[in-house]
Amino acid sequence: MRYLALACDYDGTIATHGVVDDDTRDALGRFRASGRRLILVTGRELDDLRRVCPDLTIFHRIVAENGAVLHDPHERTTRDLAPAPPQAFIQELRRRGVSPVSVGRVIVASWEPQETTVLQTIRDLQLELQVIFNKGAVMVLPSGVNKATGLEAQLQELGLSAHNVAGIGDAENDHAFLSACECGVAVANALPAVKERVDLVTAGDHGRGVIELIDRMLANDLADVEPRLAQRHSVRLGVDEQGAEALLKPYGEAVLIAGPSGAGKSTITTAILEHLCTARYQFCIIDPEGDYQELEEAVSLRGSDERAMADEAMQVLASPHQNLVLNLVDLDLEQRPLFFQRMLPLLLELRARTARPHWVVVDEAHHLLPVDWQPATHVLPGSLGSILMITVHPDHVYPPARELMRTLIALGEDVTGVARDFAGARQDLPTGAPPKPERPGRWACLFQPGAQPRWIDVVPPKAERKRHQRKYAEGELGPDRSFYFRGPDGRLNLRSHNLAMFTQVAEGVDDDTWLHHLQQGDYSRWFREAIKDESLAQAAAAAEADRGLSAAESRRRILAAIEERYTSPA
Repeated sequence: MRYLALACDYDGTIATHGVVDDDTRDALGRFRASGRRLILVTGRELDDLRRVCPDLTIFHRIVAENGAVLHDPHERTTRDLAPAPPQAFIQELRRRGVSPVSVGRVIVASWEPQETTVLQTIRDLQLELQVIFNKGAVMVLPSGVNKATGLEAQLQELGLSAHNVAGIGDAENDHAFLSACECGVAVANALPAVKERVDLVTAGDHGRGVIELIDRMLANDLADVEPRLAQRHSVRLGVDEQGAEALLKPYGEAVLIAGPSGAGKSTITTAILEHLCTARYQFCIIDPEGDYQELEEAVSLRGSDERAMADEAMQVLASPHQNLVLNLVDLDLEQRPLFFQRMLPLLLELRARTARPHWVVVDEAHHLLPVDWQPATHVLPGSLGSILMITVHPDHVYPPARELMRTLIALGEDVTGVARDFAGARQDLPTGAPPKPERPGRWACLFQPGAQPRWIDVVPPKAERKRHQRKYAEGELGPDRSFYFRGPDGRLNLRSHNLAMFTQVAEGVDDDTWLHHLQQGDYSRWFREAIKDESLAQAAAAAEADRGLSAAESRRRILAAIEERYTSPA
């Protein structure tokens, strides 16, 4: 199940003129009975909400005061996410004639056209407050507080991710939380600006629109909306020869990356992981050889006690936004498949409850699921959900696991052979690849059922650039690849074995020596051939081509280009 929760606005969405009708309430009850969570996200104060909706226990959680207050109607607990409004501000609003003024636990509210006076008062008192509009209402809240931040706090308490939530609303103040949800929905009576920015607009207005959405969620988990979500959520692999994007769906994909050592499997994997991190999809990497232990966006665990490591892993994954790398280097080779056999059911059980981790990544899949694997219990279900496996030998992977994979990303010189090893006796996957493009690129061949294989130029990961930066900024190039400041007469022999040393020496050499190498194009040549940075080489070449530049100015430009690319803070 992808959508485990529904986040609803109140006024104008589930309620008409402040009242939830019986049909809408029945639909909300059906939604709860399915095991999913129901979260109310409203701009109203709690006391006011209780007045118009006496039975709040139909909701699992409530976000009130436009994101500032969290309430559990079952435990009857309330928590403020921001401080109470300053009394001086409230008094000054009333002194200036703002009326009405409603004061909640955190929120201060009035109505248009009072916004001008409200904003002027905030400026005059130099307060860090923001004004949010809602169909004529003027709501004042601490900076950074909105329905999205309130919903996020409630989801954290429930152990859920916004990627497993559908949200529905109608007004300006709903923009933030609708865009935070995996699927944002507007009822038919919503403002035009809201309809333009959501993934789905219901045919019905108010409660009828909510009923419509609930029926679709219960019928097929919004599978029919998936094509509309592709552009917003899909993982971008790269582009093919015609410039068309190659995308992976963020949910339900089963992908195998295969090819010989050094072909670029880790490059593609890292690029996918970076996209998942940016989009805040949770992943768990099972890493037999410690290749991902330095991944900055994840907690890395290692140890020789299988049970303890599995228990600690589940504690880490309990937080919806915490990624995990399970480094198995301390386990003996024969222990690693046994650990995977222990870990996979735990991950699948967590997924059944929370739909997380969104992706499971299995490196060296031929080691963890060897072709002759004989698990003590049946640990492979009919679907593994979103999973990414990486291997050198696809034909050495446990056949039942390989049959669950739907997409192959093949690398190397013989991608057709890789595809044949992957497909085995399967008839649903084409294996004949077209000729590899001749133009330079990070080419991989994409094989998917029902589609012709195609070459894609893979998006490079940022982490690769960071490794590149560290290597050339602070590492040590050999004598044959170092830069030597020799000067016009060859009297000097000042070696620069990296860019940091180049910068230091360049700042100290005399103008004649600097200009000698500048006029010969030595700087751009070194940057291109030894540092392998075409962008830096072009910046240097521009300075070399401008004969009107002084030694000081050309030196400043080239060193600034190095600073920008290699030593500036991220």
